[in-house]
Amino acid sequence: MGKTALLVMDYQAGIIPRIALPADHLQRLAKTIDTARSHVKIIFVTLAFRPGHPEVSASNVSFSTAAQNNLFVSGSPETQIDPTIAPKEGDILIEKKRVSAFTGSGLDVVLRGLGVETLVLAGISTGGIVLSTVCEAADKDFKIVVLKDLCADGDEDLHTILMSKIFSKRGEVLEAEKWLQRLDA
Repeated sequence: MGKTALLVMDYQAGIIPRIALPADHLQRLAKTIDTARSHVKIIFVTLAFRPGHPEVSASNVSFSTAAQNNLFVSGSPETQIDPTIAPKEGDILIEKKRVSAFTGSGLDVVLRGLGVETLVLAGISTGGIVLSTVCEAADKDFKIVVLKDLCADGDEDLHTILMSKIFSKRGEVLEAEKWLQRLDA
């Protein structure tokens, strides 16, 4: 179990409504998490800042609006993980400060402490946290599996191109069910 971690990224109240997810998406993600839990470490990654947003420069295009509107403060409603996939005892919660799951979060230290070598990724959005995390994870020499049916993006063409042309060059791209079958093998 110590060699693989499932990263469940940005499935939080302030981000989920921004993308039109298939009706059964969260239920499929919950099934994947629950099935995988006895085989791999489950790590939830959310976007959250300290009060006053000291991590956000006014020049940061991605997060300056959040700072101006006092959004995504740690513990606020928009940082809460969707109850359909609520973390359970033993799961790890990570708060990131930028697009990548690694930036400002301590994720790398946690993964190294756990002896993780392979990252399995599910997240919103494919062109945001998934892309940034895949690139950084590859640079950090992690093996990567992207669960293509448990990633979503507002731009379906971008999602498809990233899965077929970018992520497949840095690791494996699989349907969640196929990955789960490997766990039982």
